[in-house]
Amino acid sequence: MKTFEKLLLENKAWAQDKTTVDPGFFERLADIQKPEVLWIGCSDSRVPSEIIVNAQPGEMFVHRNIANQMITTDFNSLSVLQYAVDVLKVSHVIVCGHYNCGGVRASLKRQNPGLLMVNKWLKHLKDVYRLHQSELESLGSENDRVHRLVELNVIEQIYNLAHTSIIQSAWKKEQRPSLHGWVYGLDNGIIKELISLPPGSEINPIYQYSD
Repeated sequence: MKTFEKLLLENKAWAQDKTTVDPGFFERLADIQKPEVLWIGCSDSRVPSEIIVNAQPGEMFVHRNIANQMITTDFNSLSVLQYAVDVLKVSHVIVCGHYNCGGVRASLKRQNPGLLMVNKWLKHLKDVYRLHQSELESLGSENDRVHRLVELNVIEQIYNLAHTSIIQSAWKKEQRPSLHGWVYGLDNGIIKELISLPPGSEINPIYQYSD
């Protein structure tokens, strides 16, 4: 059996199990979505967002990309953020990275001439490395540097969120959402909290929007 065929069969089995336990499940789900959380995670197949926090369909609005970045010139990320904040009215935005991230590890190496688009995306990680170069180069091994850059990248993405007009406007008008930076351990399945910014948190004035 081919992989895609197995996925289709698994989908039918999953849907049947859901309706057996709760006959009205899909009817309720199809009516409207009211998630409390926007989850910004890594595309890594080992970090399925809903599964690692045991969330049900409809509980989280999810955006995933390489190394869980919120790049403020990326229309894809910004459109997801705006819809989640301004339309869905989420109360929390979570950026969740993971240790041993392939994107982070690749960003510590020279650019691959065969992966031009990936290089452009990873450049933002290289910028995070440059901002913290002294700390990172003081660490003993490559694994230690990857481990720490994973954490620093998550923290940087939280501040990138706070620097957007979308978040600042929602903070001012509606006192939401709270921003949370987490990192997931592939080796133990546990999430570690790194940073939390409640609405109205102080940010550098040069990133603040004028009234």
